[in-house]
Amino acid sequence: MAMDGQQMTEALILIGWLTGGVGLGLIYFRLVRHSAEVMLSGRRAGPLIGLALVLLRMAGLGGILIIAAMQGAMPLLLASLGLLIGRFVVMRAAGGGAI
Repeated sequence: MAMDGQQMTEALILIGWLTGGVGLGLIYFRLVRHSAEVMLSGRRAGPLIGLALVLLRMAGLGGILIIAAMQGAMPLLLASLGLLIGRFVVMRAAGGGAI
């Protein structure tokens, strides 16, 4: 059974959500480590900068997932799956330490 143009377009959009979720996961979980390093750096403004990074990171993630949810269940599920894949990659690169 061949896919028509509309089905192909929908499939590409869903692949885009999965890919975007992986990218978001890579960025998000790398920033988790960076935020912790900044907070524990001993610099005078370190904890405040770290807290600002945490808030920005969470707001960005929430915003992207809300946009995905507005597109439907499948984009939200695929973006979330991509987020988990990105987490796995970052954890693997970090040596498996817990985040």
